[in-house]
Amino acid sequence: MNATQMMTHLTEWMRLATGELTAAPRRMPMRFPVVKQLIIYLMPWPKGVPTAPELLSRESSGRDAERSDFTGRLRAFEKLKTKTDWPLHPAFGRLSLAEWGVLGYKHTNHHLRQFGV
Repeated sequence: MNATQMMTHLTEWMRLATGELTAAPRRMPMRFPVVKQLIIYLMPWPKGVPTAPELLSRESSGRDAERSDFTGRLRAFEKLKTKTDWPLHPAFGRLSLAEWGVLGYKHTNHHLRQFGV
């Protein structure tokens, strides 16, 4: 994955979080409340965790377009703090605003650190 593909991937993640993109649900132990809370709030983001194929399927539109889309969506994400109808996460199931936010931060931070940002 190069930096442009990473921005595309993170944009797709935000589309998933807002319900614009759907991903097939996966039966995983992360759906159990105690396990979900441990992973979201206590554990560091693990390296090499498989992602939903839907988050890797879109072709990048080019560095400048992807950067613009990514930063615009990131800024718009903050305005969703009053949103109450969050979609199901493919691995974690039902998530609150706070849980989506923590996962989003950890996921984005993980990839930005990969590229030294």
